Amino acid sequence: MKLDFQTDDGIGTRANLGVIVLETDETLEQEFSRIMDLAGVALYHSRIPMVPEIRPDTLSRMEQDLPASARLLPPSLSFDAIGFGCTSASTVIGSENVARAIEAACPGACVTNPLAAIIAAARHLEAKRLAFVTPYIPEVSAGMRSKLEEAGLQIAGFGSFEEGNDRVVARITEASILEAIEKVAAQSPCDAVVVSCTNLRCLDVIAQAEQKVGIPVISSNQALAWHMLRLAGIEDTNPKFGRLFE
Repeated sequence: MKLDFQTDDGIGTRANLGVIVLETDETLEQEFSRIMDLAGVALYHSRIPMVPEIRPDTLSRMEQDLPASARLLPPSLSFDAIGFGCTSASTVIGSENVARAIEAACPGACVTNPLAAIIAAARHLEAKRLAFVTPYIPEVSAGMRSKLEEAGLQIAGFGSFEEGNDRVVARITEASILEAIEKVAAQSPCDAVVVSCTNLRCLDVIAQAEQKVGIPVISSNQALAWHMLRLAGIEDTNPKFGRLFE
């Protein structure tokens, strides 16, 4: 017996969002699933090849793989926003080149990345002096610092775990991240703390860190999710994810 059926507009009645996640990333999808748990918002993931060693040469290789990864997102959908989930690679490749590569496969979608999102978040919060926490080796941290300064932001404090293996980064404890935020924020007066890297488990310490240091905390995943939602016209708030979502 052939059964009758009806169709509707699918899950993303308010927005369809796509995110390209690093092969080595163990954190972004878990944090995004909580931030994006909104009625009518559909989130789709694709992966992109990446070796565990985080260096400028390994990061730059991803530019050529971005179109193929974007094409693995459901082709039947019209995406409102697509994010590339790597802060350090976005720094090396450049936001414009990231957008160009993704738009080649998904024309019409707004494109962002954690670096662009962090800059947008800082401007939204009117934060100009930043405390900056990274897990990266010095060369990678320096590159991102330069990009933030080019955007008109000042680095008032800095600290890094200086870990080059992404598998290890995913296992840095939340207690260590919280302690790093406090130490770097105490170096000099600042308007916000930026914690870079989508593989750092920041989401559950943001609100606690903001209470301790008294200023907003911006993480890569939090900022990327916020920016994708806002680009898609979704203005929902949720203070448990930090002042950025108030």
